[in-house]
Amino acid sequence: ATPTVGAADSAAPAPGAPAPTPVAPAETALVAGSRAAYRVSSLGGSLVGAEMRTYRSLRAGTTGAAELAPRGDALLSYRLVVPGDTIALSRVPLRVSQSGNTVQLQGTAAGRQGQPFPVSITYSFAPDSYVVRVRGSVQAAAGPAFLLVDLPPTLAVTERDTVDHYNNLAYAWKPLNDDASSIAFGKLDPGERELVAEPLAWAVAKSKYFLLGVLAPTGQRFEELSVTGGVRQSKAATRAQGTLVLPLAGGGFAFDSYVGPQEWRRLVAQGREFETSNPYGGWLQGLVQPFATIVIRILLWMHDALRLSYGSVLIVLGVAVRLLLWPLQQNAMRSQIRMQRVQPELQLVQTKYKNDPQKLQQEMMKVYAEHGVSPFSALTGCLPMLLPMPIFFALFFVFQNTIEFRGVPFLYLPDISLKDPYYVMPVLVAGTSFLLSWIGMRGAPPNPQTQMITYMMPAMFLFFFLNVASGLNLYYLVQNVVALPQQWLLARERSKSPPPTVQGTPVTKRKVG
Repeated sequence: ATPTVGAADSAAPAPGAPAPTPVAPAETALVAGSRAAYRVSSLGGSLVGAEMRTYRSLRAGTTGAAELAPRGDALLSYRLVVPGDTIALSRVPLRVSQSGNTVQLQGTAAGRQGQPFPVSITYSFAPDSYVVRVRGSVQAAAGPAFLLVDLPPTLAVTERDTVDHYNNLAYAWKPLNDDASSIAFGKLDPGERELVAEPLAWAVAKSKYFLLGVLAPTGQRFEELSVTGGVRQSKAATRAQGTLVLPLAGGGFAFDSYVGPQEWRRLVAQGREFETSNPYGGWLQGLVQPFATIVIRILLWMHDALRLSYGSVLIVLGVAVRLLLWPLQQNAMRSQIRMQRVQPELQLVQTKYKNDPQKLQQEMMKVYAEHGVSPFSALTGCLPMLLPMPIFFALFFVFQNTIEFRGVPFLYLPDISLKDPYYVMPVLVAGTSFLLSWIGMRGAPPNPQTQMITYMMPAMFLFFFLNVASGLNLYYLVQNVVALPQQWLLARERSKSPPPTVQGTPVTKRKVG
């Protein structure tokens, strides 16, 4: 049977057992490449360090490369479960031998009753990559045995915004036959435990831009995942515990680990839908995730093909989307103009035949036919206006974790992945939104609701965009600016059209009855 694991599992000795022997000083094996440097401890073969050499730490007061392992915590550690015993390998000294990018650790763990369990762990680090192959064996006594793989309880702060870093700490996992899911550390109360009792392809611990993932080899699986909320010293949830259960088939075990940045192309290259380690959209994941994937592909392609900065790419994308949709939005706006002309006449018909539903329907259809307008014009006219929204929402999620935007300056903005420190962009977005609405009202029949929306929507935009990525502000601002000429041209077209009439009589002078 698969063991049920949690934060309470430990290698504490049974009552009456001899006290554990002191832990020997740890040796550390270092494997360094051009992209990353990893450190492995001789105590239980724990992975205790991962330095990202191509990404610098942005945390205030720090310099140099980003280090993922917090001081005093391992990124990967192991426990051995045998009948009646759980052994923390992090207390077991192992002999270390290193050959190039391969580190091998061997030794013997002792059970509560002194039973010996020979242990062997081998790390193979792929050069110029963030992939680590972990293979090993444990010679256990008779009965089922399992390896508990403990994910990191936290990841070191590498960003300017410490609160944002903690808010993004999460565990994610991928069931073999379902979509990926995740749970933020902040969603777990201290001591609260959640058990994912189903076969898993992988599980990750992640911050905003980096992650440690453990992936089962193709055709294999992890039995379950247990996550438990950690102790909080403040309102922020800074720690948790995640443990994977891996059966020791024939005494051996194998898995792959990705320890590095959330570069989309590298995550895709791992297969097993590993790029969904950031499951976007919550309960709308099935809709949002495909759009986010498309948007990321487009942004990366434009960046490489056009050789532009990501700030310039966002401008080009905003202009391109608006120009591609120009004809559809032109027709939609003209459809709205026609509906505005028909509305006064429809109101007269509704007043005249309000007590005769059948006659009312006939006369309304007659009005639509006379003006060449479909009853569904209001709906179909709005659809083109909504077409840019999936891209906008996808960008909203993409900006939350796409490391390609991390630390990228543009114009006066120090980092397009962070909010505008001077709030210039949100004000411009709100101002251009108001201008679009104001121009759109020119020549339109007076409507108190429309006037109220003209003032409320820009205020809502200002409130929303104050704290989102400045790159997202930039994209939306470009959309608004490109839409201004189209809105102005259509407003002129509306103002030149004759006032609405009913059978030759201006609607404003028409008497009903």
